[in-house]
Amino acid sequence: MDNEQKALVQQTFAVVLTIEEVAAELFYGRLFELDPSLKPMFKGDIKAQGKKLMATLKVAVLGLDRLDRLLPVVQGLGQRHVGYGVKDEHYDTVATALLWTLEKGLGDAFTPAVKQAWIEVYTVLASVMKEAANRKVATQMRVSVSGAGMKPMSQRMAVSQTMPASSLPMSKRSPV
Repeated sequence: MDNEQKALVQQTFAVVLTIEEVAAELFYGRLFELDPSLKPMFKGDIKAQGKKLMATLKVAVLGLDRLDRLLPVVQGLGQRHVGYGVKDEHYDTVATALLWTLEKGLGDAFTPAVKQAWIEVYTVLASVMKEAANRKVATQMRVSVSGAGMKPMSQRMAVSQTMPASSLPMSKRSPV
């Protein structure tokens, strides 16, 4: 993503903000049309969710000039989305719904250059979110596997320490 693309995204998002309620409604309508299985992930008032979406997009778009500050926020967002059940393939559906919403909301201002700029910016941010989410899932899996009913080695007792030697098969008895 270059500076011209960042500027195009920021300029066109300023226009979207003038219709933010409509844009959010368009986005979620299209998202659920593309993949109805996503709807249960959004509990509660969809208008309130739309406000959260627009606030998050605003932080992201305005933060494009300060990626050093933006990327940790985007990573945290990706990690939180794991808890909502978001999977890698959902990011493609979101991209499609977002681009469709921008096309409808911007009309003639949604030029090929604007479209490419949004694709570039979304791809970068979605990649950061997915990477952070995948790291969180991998960490959770390691913790889950390592903690699956296993006691630390210092707390484990040898079988021969917990059972009388006479009850052990010959192959398990210690030589005396």
